[in-house]
Amino acid sequence: MGTECHHEDGAHPGIKGVDLRHALTAAESRCAQTQERLTTPRRRVLELLLEANGPLKAYDLIAAFGAHGAPAKPPTVYRALEFLERLGFAHRIESLNAYVPCRRDDQGHRAAFLICECCGAAEEFEPDLDAQIAAAAPAGYAVRAVTLEARGLCLACQ
Repeated sequence: MGTECHHEDGAHPGIKGVDLRHALTAAESRCAQTQERLTTPRRRVLELLLEANGPLKAYDLIAAFGAHGAPAKPPTVYRALEFLERLGFAHRIESLNAYVPCRRDDQGHRAAFLICECCGAAEEFEPDLDAQIAAAAPAGYAVRAVTLEARGLCLACQ
């Protein structure tokens, strides 16, 4: 992130209050449909991601995890992140080595991110990569995942 960011904090707020409760309830329902469990540690990590104003590194989650400032054990957070990624509740932004909550309800979508070089915000969008993925087929390559990260300035930082 640049040091010349002059817009007000909160230009990319996380969710709080009733919206947060609805998102967590929806996650629990989706887990129940797939015979998975949103355990207390998984729920806490998802809650922290949803509340955040931007991408969080694993060690940020570890530090914020416990009540009254008590950090979590790293394996607890890493296992929760793996679960949340696998079920599509969170995404890892490779270039930042950080995590964001998935802002879409549909599972199995292709995620891409617009990353602000000033404030560090990461906006998720679904790219149209059908032609690029189809181009891999003649080479005998079956694409499983695509990571697309575009950098620039968000509207608030412009």
